[in-house]
Amino acid sequence: MTDSVQTKAPSGDKSFWNEPKNRSIVYQLLVLLIVVGLGWSIFDNTLKNLEARGISTGFDFLSSEAGFAIIQTLIEFNESSTYGDVFIIGLLNTLLVAVIGIILATVLGFIMGVARLSPNWLVRKLAEVYIEIFRNVPLLLQIFFWYHAVLKAQPGPREVFKSGDQVYFGVTNRGIALPEFSFAASFDYVIWLFFIGVAVSVFVKKWARERQVRTGQQFPVFLATLGLTIGLPLVLFLILGIPVEAIPGEMTRFSLKGGTTINPEFIALTLALVVYTAAFIAEIVRAGIQAVSYGQTEASRALGLQESVTLRLVIIPQAMRVIVPPLTSQFLNLTKNSSLAAAIAYPDLVSIFAGTSLNQTGQALEIMGMTLAIYLLISLLTSVFMNWYNSRIKLVER
Repeated sequence: MTDSVQTKAPSGDKSFWNEPKNRSIVYQLLVLLIVVGLGWSIFDNTLKNLEARGISTGFDFLSSEAGFAIIQTLIEFNESSTYGDVFIIGLLNTLLVAVIGIILATVLGFIMGVARLSPNWLVRKLAEVYIEIFRNVPLLLQIFFWYHAVLKAQPGPREVFKSGDQVYFGVTNRGIALPEFSFAASFDYVIWLFFIGVAVSVFVKKWARERQVRTGQQFPVFLATLGLTIGLPLVLFLILGIPVEAIPGEMTRFSLKGGTTINPEFIALTLALVVYTAAFIAEIVRAGIQAVSYGQTEASRALGLQESVTLRLVIIPQAMRVIVPPLTSQFLNLTKNSSLAAAIAYPDLVSIFAGTSLNQTGQALEIMGMTLAIYLLISLLTSVFMNWYNSRIKLVER
């Protein structure tokens, strides 16, 4: 009997350094240490240079009096207001332009995107001309156009109104003049009814969807929502005797006093951002609609659905999965492009905080850090919301 000799294959070297995973961890730690070291070196060098030049650091300047005026504020601002108040006003003005711009640009972009695919030749060509013009002209030039060539070219208040005139509406080179509205205490009931209508509309929409799945019958959700949120509050508004008083402005010898004036800087910036961004959104909407198989439209026609119903219930919901991701980028671009407000002296965060406040205080490190952090935070919050919305509307594969 022969003894079988068993040979054992030599095992590889199992040392720590020969494991790819361990090496990658070490390399990443080294890179992290280098980045942190460089960052600390830059920060420490900056502090030393500021100290050598006698420039104090810290955020104590936020409690100091600003000492300058701001043409448009959403909160009270006076001679004793601080740089902290300037920061808040700039942030609110930036958010005001961004929110209004996003809403209007989305509505206009969807209208133009759908019109771009209209079977009507005139509508289709008008949408095409709009898109090609405003998409290919630099945004800064559009801001200058609306501000200098349109709004500032309007006549002055003294050329439009006579002394002693009550002004309910007027367009001048100082902006759009409107009356000031005074609301009675009973107007709160109208506001509460509106919010109740919004809440009920949500439940109606959910019930209508479940009913359609169960029975195949459609419910006029849009009309019901319109009646709950607009119709009922309007009826209550009339029953209460119109609890709103319009107080007009009055033209004095030299200027317009009282009322409400929408400044030309705000109008020009908002208009430019809306028409510019809407042109890009229109192309995104067009691409999203064309990404939906034409068989979906043919199937809808075979079922006897109207074109408007097909677009609203079949095409657009499927196109949204293509539309939303690039739409998010346009929302972010609009918010960041609002910083061009400094070109026409609109008091946004960049103009009055990163501009005027920085020049007066010299706190460049703190002010620019706060400004960058705010824009980063707004962008991240926008991305988080749009990613959540995108996850809600995406197609679920089985």
